[in-house]
Amino acid sequence: MSINEMITAIDLTSTSVVLRLVLAVLVGGIIGMEREHKHRPAGFRTHILVCLGAALTSITGLYLCREYLVELVADGGTVADIVFPCDPLRMSAQVIAGIGFIGAGSIIVTRRSQVKGLTTAAGLWTTAIVGIAIGVGFYFAVAFTAVLILVAELILSKLEVFIATKAREVNLYVEYESVEVFAGIKSIIEDKNAKILQIELAKTKGEGRSRLSVILSMQFNGKSTFEEITTELARLEGIYSVQEL
Repeated sequence: MSINEMITAIDLTSTSVVLRLVLAVLVGGIIGMEREHKHRPAGFRTHILVCLGAALTSITGLYLCREYLVELVADGGTVADIVFPCDPLRMSAQVIAGIGFIGAGSIIVTRRSQVKGLTTAAGLWTTAIVGIAIGVGFYFAVAFTAVLILVAELILSKLEVFIATKAREVNLYVEYESVEVFAGIKSIIEDKNAKILQIELAKTKGEGRSRLSVILSMQFNGKSTFEEITTELARLEGIYSVQEL
């Protein structure tokens, strides 16, 4: 392949660049709408900016490569005169690594040892890669990936909840008033034929007074359900909070 053929293959007309950037905004916005709807830290605008920035990075890489080849032709050079590899995706590779800083900012560990934001972080990382694909003009992969992302976020999230409700082992966080109340918690769990695998006790500062809290790792035998246990615990006097981790 000659240098002129290389230059022709890099389609960077004004129309092409504008279309790619607009497409990055649209795709990033579509992906971010679901996160925004669920009030996640990284929502609509964040996903747009990530996708747009990644697309512009890959476009810039193509532009720099094209300009180098154009100058080489102007100087009467040939393919043999290329002194360094023309790698348009070198800048894009740094985007994939750098997006980790934004993703890390959306991941939090609560005082209940619960990790939140992993799906948002993974979505940002994937959105950045989609932006890179838009920048290089890989439209089929972009369209198909965007559909799969929406399926994962909208449909598979419901399947995830269904699987979690059928799980034989769950972690339960409970805030309660006193040691006597904890005895009642154990009694309810045992009455439902569930087995306590691990107990992690802690003190939690409540509104004006100290509260006790516990993280229970439980195993079900199939006869009892998680909903039955949480309902019974919520009715118990002295219980402030019941939540699955």
